[in-house]
Amino acid sequence: MVAKMKKFTFLAFYRDYDAFLHDLRDLGLIHVAASDRPVEDNEQLDEFLVKLKQLREAQKILNRQIDKKSAAPLNEPDIERGKTIPREIELIQNATASLNQQLQVSIKERELLRPWGNFDPENIERLRKAGYLLDFFIVPDNQYNPEWETTYDAVVVKRETSRTYFVTLTQNEKVADELNLESVKIPGISLTQLDGLIASLREKIQVQDQKLKALAAELPSLKAAIKDIEQRMNYTRVRQSGTSLADDKLMLLQGWAPADNQREISDYLELKAVYFDVADPTPDDEVPIKFKNNKFARLFEPIAELYMLPKYNEIDLTPYFAPFYMVFFGLSLGDVGYGLFLFTAATLAKILQKSKLSTSMKAILSLVQVLGASTMVTGLLTGGFFGFALYDLDWPIVQALKEKAFFDNNRMFMLSLVLGVVQVLFGMCMKVFNRIKQQGFKYSLSTVGWIVLLVSFIVAALLPNALPMFGTVHLIVLIPAALLIYFYNSPDKNPFLNLGIGLWDTYNMATGLLGDVLSYVRLFALGLSGGILASVFNSLAAGMSPDNAIAKPIVYVLIFLIGHAINIFMNTLGAIVHPVRLTFVEFYKNSEFEGGGKKYSPFRK
Repeated sequence: MVAKMKKFTFLAFYRDYDAFLHDLRDLGLIHVAASDRPVEDNEQLDEFLVKLKQLREAQKILNRQIDKKSAAPLNEPDIERGKTIPREIELIQNATASLNQQLQVSIKERELLRPWGNFDPENIERLRKAGYLLDFFIVPDNQYNPEWETTYDAVVVKRETSRTYFVTLTQNEKVADELNLESVKIPGISLTQLDGLIASLREKIQVQDQKLKALAAELPSLKAAIKDIEQRMNYTRVRQSGTSLADDKLMLLQGWAPADNQREISDYLELKAVYFDVADPTPDDEVPIKFKNNKFARLFEPIAELYMLPKYNEIDLTPYFAPFYMVFFGLSLGDVGYGLFLFTAATLAKILQKSKLSTSMKAILSLVQVLGASTMVTGLLTGGFFGFALYDLDWPIVQALKEKAFFDNNRMFMLSLVLGVVQVLFGMCMKVFNRIKQQGFKYSLSTVGWIVLLVSFIVAALLPNALPMFGTVHLIVLIPAALLIYFYNSPDKNPFLNLGIGLWDTYNMATGLLGDVLSYVRLFALGLSGGILASVFNSLAAGMSPDNAIAKPIVYVLIFLIGHAINIFMNTLGAIVHPVRLTFVEFYKNSEFEGGGKKYSPFRK
């Protein structure tokens, strides 16, 4: 459910405004309402955003440098030190980029020089000073002319990849023109020197990499700097949310807080230099949303937040879709062994990592435990256990369980449709309650008529002896329902317009409900496909194992583990996504869920 909220209005003297904001932040319970007026000066916020972007980018870079195996100790957090890290990273990255560029050039020069062998370029310079020119050429093998060896003192240096590498030693500066070839420009450095340069550049790059790795020890400082900037940004936004009154002598600020905290907030503010007023929300107020659910429903709040939060005057559907989602997940995964794996893995993680887990992660693991337990229970309907047929065991207890719990494919198919009908009808009931809460009882009567009509047809179809289809009793039920549907769907409009709206609703209901209910067949399809894949992996493990006493169990176990690991991942993902789709599309739609609420986010450190 949505927690009841109170509207707080604060009035502070301008000289006490900053002190009041610090007190409000220390309190940590007020969700400050954004001001409707445009903020003229955002330079400070823009500066904060730039710094925050730099710090977060630096955090990503340093996170990649952490070696989890070595588990090097981290330095104590220092905000000012953290603010200097982005610049240090930039300098290291620039140096690394420059060195990498030099390295690539040197490697290319080495590849160019390699066919010519290792020689001292100074010898070429000595020949030039003596009046002799050494030119380097590359031609295809079939174009090389042996007569060049006589005419130009050509010497073949190397032949490879159908190309001939040769040099000419002449006093003729136009050798290239006469040969109609382009001479190769040779780097003014030897292969030995290039190898040394490349090795030196790689060592320098490693040094820069080590500097970057060493900076990872400053991650606590970086996180502290990020938190500091975020707090400053939040404080600036809150400060700008105030409205100046009385020639800038007074500052007006509005905010929201849970009604349960009203007394605590009042007692705290009565000791401060501020006037405040407490009021209930009006229909026009944009009230922030805070969930107030029991322990079970609270586990499913992250799923609800994936879509959108309800408005303040809407019913929170989280407690109502939670049991359905739990069952849908179990049916989609549909294997006792897979459910046992999820439950065990989540339980071990909570036990072994108890001190390291955040509150949110503990909640997620608890949700996994619930979903795993649901899978174990619903998996008994098909009797799958890691792809094996559990009910093939000739054990009295297993066979007794089979008689009571086993569902074949036809029954699983029907169960999916039944669950679809139940959730859709339940969603329509939630629509009734939502309309009563938001608009009043009379606006819900047409939906009540639809529920009565649909339920009557279902009862008449299933229990014809108790309620004959279109019999006297059935007509007594149908006629009032039809009147509500066609003549009271919009209480404020005339009957003729209501009739048109009712006919349109009938068309939408006839087409929409069928599609909505059929969507639930995916629960059966996902469970069936997962079971088939699991049995296929078991068959592969058995069929591909060699007839060797030592190798056979090893190969079998490897194929079994890898295959089922893939299947668990894929099917668990499907078991998460598809029930979410059924919840948000089918259930929320039939509940007439509007949403659009903003999460309660109190001003705090």
